[in-house]
Amino acid sequence: MIRHAGGCHCGRVRFEVLAPAQLQVFDCNCSICAKSGYLHLIVPRSQFQLLSGAEQLTSYQFNTGTARHLFCAVCGIKSFYVPRSHPDGYSVNARCLDDGTVSAMRVRAFDGQHWEQQVAGAASRMGEGASDG
Repeated sequence: MIRHAGGCHCGRVRFEVLAPAQLQVFDCNCSICAKSGYLHLIVPRSQFQLLSGAEQLTSYQFNTGTARHLFCAVCGIKSFYVPRSHPDGYSVNARCLDDGTVSAMRVRAFDGQHWEQQVAGAASRMGEGASDG
């Protein structure tokens, strides 16, 4: 595990996350992820630290209202959020990580258009949930 830094476009929101140098991320096709090009790196809350910009974050919720989509109010970038699949952790947008610490990125498709079926199937196969929108 290494420390990756990242943030939004304008730099007001900054964070650190502990994750391997070789990342496994999810490319979700749900309505919000497909439109924003979000690549999900799911981490427990204990492996995430917001360094600055809490006062710049604005929240958006839809559908079940479980996921808390957090955007920088200045530049509009969602660099991380609290996902429906892991409400006790974070989904970090791997595209918002700074250059230099990621040695490889394995991208797996996630069918967020059929979220409930996808998560139920993943849970039965792997014993855990997956990414969501």
